[in-house]
Amino acid sequence: MELILYVEKDKSDRLNKILYQDEVVSRANIIFREASILGKDGYYVRILGSEEQVERARELSKELAKVVEGEEEEKVREHLKSEDDRMLSGFSGVFG
Repeated sequence: MELILYVEKDKSDRLNKILYQDEVVSRANIIFREASILGKDGYYVRILGSEEQVERARELSKELAKVVEGEEEEKVREHLKSEDDRMLSGFSGVFG
């Protein structure tokens, strides 16, 4: 499962600490990216993990961040996927 959150810059350190210190969520793949990719101030947080990890992250973050949905979510996903693709193509040159 995947969850994308938006957190304001002044709350991002606190959210980072909460997510990484939680026994369940810390085992998920957590990625913070500057929201300037879509012209916003703050961070997008992508959490990839099991249903339990994603739901726990949603619960822990509800006071600090908002769930990104709809068109904004699609734009964030597209950007992150293109970053992943660029990174993987770089690795293929190393191992290819």
